[in-house]
Amino acid sequence: MDKTTLAFPRSKLMTGDEYRESLRHYKPVVYVDGRLVDNVADEPAFAPGVNALAFTYDFALDPQYAPIALATQSFRGKVVNRMLHVNESAGDLLNKLEAVRVLCQETGCAQRYLAHDAMNGLYQAVAHIDDARGTTEHRDRFAAYLADVQDRDLSLGIAMTDAKGDRSRKPHQQANPDTYVHIVERNAKGIVISGTKAIVTGGPYMHELLVMPSRNMGPEDEAFAVCCAVPVDAPGLTMVSRPAGRPGEKLEHGDALFSRKYGQATAVVIFDQVFVPWDRVFYAGEWEYSHVLTYSYATHHRHSCIAARAGFGDLLIGAGALMCEANGLDPATKSNLRDPMVELIKITEGFYACGVAASVYATKDEHSGSFMPEPVFSNIGKLLLATQIYDMHRLAHEVSGGLIVALPGPDEDHNPATAAKLSEVLQANTSVPYEKRIQTARFIEDLTASYQGGWYSVISLHGGGSPAAMKQEIWRNYPVGSKVELVERLLERGVLHDEKRAITQNRQPGRCCDTGCTTPGQPVMVPLPVSTKATADKE
Repeated sequence: MDKTTLAFPRSKLMTGDEYRESLRHYKPVVYVDGRLVDNVADEPAFAPGVNALAFTYDFALDPQYAPIALATQSFRGKVVNRMLHVNESAGDLLNKLEAVRVLCQETGCAQRYLAHDAMNGLYQAVAHIDDARGTTEHRDRFAAYLADVQDRDLSLGIAMTDAKGDRSRKPHQQANPDTYVHIVERNAKGIVISGTKAIVTGGPYMHELLVMPSRNMGPEDEAFAVCCAVPVDAPGLTMVSRPAGRPGEKLEHGDALFSRKYGQATAVVIFDQVFVPWDRVFYAGEWEYSHVLTYSYATHHRHSCIAARAGFGDLLIGAGALMCEANGLDPATKSNLRDPMVELIKITEGFYACGVAASVYATKDEHSGSFMPEPVFSNIGKLLLATQIYDMHRLAHEVSGGLIVALPGPDEDHNPATAAKLSEVLQANTSVPYEKRIQTARFIEDLTASYQGGWYSVISLHGGGSPAAMKQEIWRNYPVGSKVELVERLLERGVLHDEKRAITQNRQPGRCCDTGCTTPGQPVMVPLPVSTKATADKE
């Protein structure tokens, strides 16, 4: 860890076990598989999700990961969990990217990074509001909340995506206003909200939910422009959740090798007259700034998604190589295996490189002072992973062979009438025992050809916004105008720049000329020791 970090005290960080225990102090109303959950921390259906969150806590306390797992929040004078840090440099964004990738190498999807993305987006939004109004009210509320969350090391669920109702209508036009979360009452103590959030990642095993608008609002949508923090067990709040991962499937015999240990729940959250005190309300009715939060959060989150799916890609690359070895084949000498393995590597490192570029070319927000990933690279990286996740699965299947889904079930491994013969005839490489070959095959099946594999595909496609949303942001931010004027100059047209000309409005200065890659205040990423990188690669 750098010298600056050593100079600051550390916020209290929980261990994974302390996180589990902390959940027992909350009593949320949660339904899963049609039944009411008595205790989230001990509910088998949520165990893979709780395990994933617990790992993020232990990860932050592991000294070898400290350079990326922890961050210095200089305006507080505290060292905090990276997943709760507001970025102060491009280096912070690089460290976050690396941390999320390592976390997702272990867990598939660490989930907790959504809190980082939301807190960074909200930090920018409240600064925009206050600067426009000449106040510090919104900044002060959020600063107090940020300090509380960092000091208690909380996990936050992000309640952003509304049920939406009729997609062709705006919030105020809906026949049922509860398809969007909205303010139904204001009083001296706070606000009362009702409505429905349709996709809340990890909702049941979070400490609090951060409610945010899911779209730009107009003046008629004022009641729907609300952002606030709510404990998961607030009166009037009900969650209807899916299980996390594949808990309990053939636990004793070895099916669902990965997703019975780690997984992710998603919940529909119903707010029915939920009271929120003013100190947990970050804006209420400021519809004209709703786009600031949706844009900034989306950019941060798509940047994080790049790292998350790179971690997942690492799992497929490692498992694919193991499967080639177990099948008795060497990709170095077999082009029919080497080519798809290289393609899988190209896809994974290609979209991850976009995340690195988005970090290097990060910009300082003029209102908040925090750093925002470069939006074009962030959206391109997310678009690549969203549309190529299916290719990643296909390539893993191609190098692995059909055995990953043609295998007899795990029970046959313990059947005295069949086990001996199966282990004899289904071994390929004599140096790789049958059990290891089958274990690798079932691991790939779990990640790509199971219920959980389908989940990874859908969440990669739509998580953080649909491909259409990414394409819109790429077109909106890409400097097409600079390219047009470049060609016109080469054609010697002598056309001067016209601010009213639509096709040339979006321009940018030369990145390495006007802004540079190492402007002041952008420390480079603190690298992990070589031994730590090797360890991380094996995870």
